[in-house]
Parts: sequence; C-alpha cells; structure tokens
Amino acid sequence: MTPPFPTRTDARRHHDPSVRGFASDNYAGAHPEVLAALAVANGGHQTAYGEDDYTDHLQRVMHSHFGPTAEAFPVFNGTGANVTALQALADRWGAVICAESAHINVDEGGAPERMAGLKLLTVPTPDGKLTPELIDRQAFGWDDEHRAMPQVVSLAQNTELGTVYTPDEIRAIADHAHGLGMKVHLDGARLANAAASLDVPMRAFTNAAGVDVLSLGGTKNGLLFGEAVVVLDPEAGRHMKHLRKMSMQLASKMRFVSVQFEALLAKDLWLRSARHANAMARRLAEGVRSVDGVEILHPVQANAVFARLPHEVGLRLQKRFRFYFWDEAAGDVRWMCSFDTTEDDVDAFLLALKEEMAR
Repeated sequence: MTPPFPTRTDARRHHDPSVRGFASDNYAGAHPEVLAALAVANGGHQTAYGEDDYTDHLQRVMHSHFGPTAEAFPVFNGTGANVTALQALADRWGAVICAESAHINVDEGGAPERMAGLKLLTVPTPDGKLTPELIDRQAFGWDDEHRAMPQVVSLAQNTELGTVYTPDEIRAIADHAHGLGMKVHLDGARLANAAASLDVPMRAFTNAAGVDVLSLGGTKNGLLFGEAVVVLDPEAGRHMKHLRKMSMQLASKMRFVSVQFEALLAKDLWLRSARHANAMARRLAEGVRSVDGVEILHPVQANAVFARLPHEVGLRLQKRFRFYFWDEAAGDVRWMCSFDTTEDDVDAFLLALKEEMAR
C-alpha cells in the first residue's frame, strides 16, 4: 500500500520566512528578480551543456564588466569554481600561495589539494590581505624538485576577514607575481561587495589590475545557485572546458545558471544588492561600537562585522539570532549582512546584544 504523504506545500510549515539572522549571506533566499529570470528561461527546449542562448548572451554581459577577452564558465558552486580555476593555472607539481585565512585553505575541506592535486603555501596575514613582501615568504624554490613549485598567487576579494584590496594593491601583487613567472587567481565570492565598497567597477581590480582568472560569486548576492569561472587571460584558460567537466562542474541545464547571472549583472542588481548588504553591516557596526564590552576586530569594509564579546554572551545571543563563532575560545564572532537584511533586523539584533550584555 502506498503510504500517505503530506499534501500541504506551504513553505511556512518548514520555516518562518520573516526570520533572518546574521550567520551567512548564504542563508538568504534568492532575489525576486533572479527567480523571475529563472521563470523566463524555463519552458521549451534549449541545447544542453552551455550551448544555449542564455549562456551565449552571458558572454556579452561578462564582456561589459571584464573586457572583450573575458570568457565565463558557469559552475555549480564556489569550491568547484576555485578548484577548476586553480587547476587551469597550476601544473600537477605546482603550488598556490595564499593567505593562511583564505577560504581555499580553511573552508573547502582540502578540495584544492585533494581534488586539484596542488599544494597550498600559506602565509599568515594580520588582515587577510597578501602583499608582495608576504608573497615572497613562499615564492622561492622553483628549481628545487623537493618542493612544490610556486606557480599561482590566490587572493580573495573580499578577504575572509571582511577586508578589501584596493585596485592599486591588486595591481602591485599581480605585477610582482607575473614578474616571478606566476599567475594570479582571484576568489571573488563577494566581489560585488568589494566593488560597492570601493565605488569602482569590478574590472578596476580584476582584468584592469592584472588578474588572470576569476572565481565570480553569485549565491552570496542573490542567486539561487551557481558561480562562474571567468577567464581574463585567454592563454590561462585554454583547457577550461575540459577541466570544468573533469571537476564535475558542467551543468547540463546550464541556462538556469547563466540566466541568473544575466539577471544579476546585465543591469545593476549586483550593485544594488551589494550596496544594501554593505550598508546594513555599517549600521550594525555603528551600533555595536556603542555597546561597552564589545570590540570590533577588523575594519568593516563590506558586509561582514567581526567582533569580540564575552563567550557566555555570545552563546545566549545565538539562541536569539543565528551567527557563527569565528574563534570560540577568544569570544570572536562573525556577523554577516545580506541583500535582504533590513534596518529592523539590525536594530532588533542590537537591542538583543545590549540586553544580553546587561545581564
């Protein structure tokens, strides 16, 4: 006998859509304009595996942001984008220099090393940002067969600590890396937030600054799913379509990834959403600074606020709002704002923080 199944489809039975926290911009839903674009792309048949009209048009959209030689390869997720991109830039015996706090080092389950077969050479940084001088701590031994060969410098914009590179800083790194015979990869999971913070086009610190390959984020800025590897130096991405397939990142119905990026990038949705998320983080930081006993740890330059507060306060506050400890032993926390964070959300959180600090 067929067992009975629930007939209700109301999502409210699973969660309250009015509840928002500060754990991650990945917690947010999809932007309504992105959902509308998915509906437009649905229906009828389109060629699979990226030979569809939407992926073709996406290339022209990418050219408007990253120059006429840019080529986008939509993928499923951020780790997949980074692993695919780094494989394109490094030989089997190659290594990637990155900040010790980089997402590829601490938050991707070892995928760059396990799946891409390369070595990460990490450098401690006070603010998550590399410099030419810090890169030189690992940029040596190219002819030493006992050491993985440094071939790539990987940056994150924004960094994992919420800080932002200026275009000049990235240009200095790219010039230095290229002078040493290395390529430059940029993990742009929150690239839009950096552009909004700096009030410059994304090209200002990507192709115009000498970046070779970009991992372009979408889900943290309102996409339902999907990221993209954007090849800025055509020579660096000669085999990207093969690497994407080998990395299990080739979507058969790619139009549904591509149309989301079109909705995000063809007009100004990417910038509107990023500016709003950044503004909510600034509002949150300004309120936190007025709370005795809570310390802001890093400059609030995008949509993240890192703070230190008594551990027991953090635990109590977590029962009222979702967020993560960054270093639980020290009482360090990370609060993230999203495109759908409201002023009321921020103010309610600040009120809860003040109440818990007063207990």
